[in-house]
Amino acid sequence: MSLLVKICGLSTRETLDVALDSGANMVGFVFFPPSPRHLALETARDLGRQIKRRAVKVALTVDADDAMLSNIVEALQPDILQLHGKETVARLRDIKQKFGLELMKAIAVESAADLAALPGYAMVADRILFDARPPKGSTRPGGLGAVFDWHILENLDLKLPFVVSGGLNADNVAQALRVTRAGGVDVSSGVERVPGVKDSEMIREFIRAARAAVLTSPLPANGERSDRSCDPGEGDSPRARLSPNLPKQPLTPTLSPQEREEGAGTARQRGKKG
Repeated sequence: MSLLVKICGLSTRETLDVALDSGANMVGFVFFPPSPRHLALETARDLGRQIKRRAVKVALTVDADDAMLSNIVEALQPDILQLHGKETVARLRDIKQKFGLELMKAIAVESAADLAALPGYAMVADRILFDARPPKGSTRPGGLGAVFDWHILENLDLKLPFVVSGGLNADNVAQALRVTRAGGVDVSSGVERVPGVKDSEMIREFIRAARAAVLTSPLPANGERSDRSCDPGEGDSPRARLSPNLPKQPLTPTLSPQEREEGAGTARQRGKKG
C-alpha cells in the first residue's frame, strides 16, 4: 500500500501546482485568521478550481461555526473537513450530518494520556491526524513546527487510517514513518522558508523523501492506498483514486469476510500472548 502525502497551508497557484505535479495526494487550505496561511474565500475558490481532481482537497478549520463552514464548502468544495480545534464528538456528528463530508479530526499529542479521547472520535471521524500539542498561550493549534514523541503512537491500535503531522520535514519524515507506521504524513511549516510562504523546492524534497522512506520500509498491509501511479479517467474523482469503496467506508479498503475472520484470529492470538 502507498503512502498518502498531504501538503497543507498552500496559498499560491505556483506552489499548489508544484505540490500536485510532485505527487501530493492531499492539498490543504487553512481557514483560520490567526494563521499566516489563512485564505480568503475568493482565493480558495480560485485555487480549488486549479486542482481539477488531481488531489483531494482538505479544508482546515478551527472551531468553525456552521455559517463559516457553509461559506468554505461553497467556495472550495472540499472533499474533507479537517477539524483542528476543540470540537467535541457531538460537534463532529453534527457537522457530518449537516455537510455530508468526510471528517479528519486533529488530536494534539504531548503524552500517551492525550490518546484517551480517541475512541469517541473514532466513532465519527473518517481519519485522525496527530499533531504536536501547542505551547500554552499559543494562538494557533498547529503549523508551529513542533515535533511530538512519535513513540507514543508506536503500538497504536486504531482501526481508522491516521496521519502524522507536527514539525515534519524532508530530514525527519522517514524516521517518523518508521516509528509510527502511519498511512499518511502532513507537512506545512516544514516546507516553508518563512511562516506562511511555501518553498517549491522544499515541497519537492519532502515528497521525494516521504516516498523514498516507504520504498525502504514499506507500509503494513493495512496501510492506505494512494493509487498515484494510476492514470484515472476524466470522470474519476481523487477520492475514488484513494479508495475503491466510497459509499460506505470513505478512503479505506473493504475487507472480505475471509480477511475479517483472519484478522479476528490474529487478534485472538495476540490476546492469548498478552
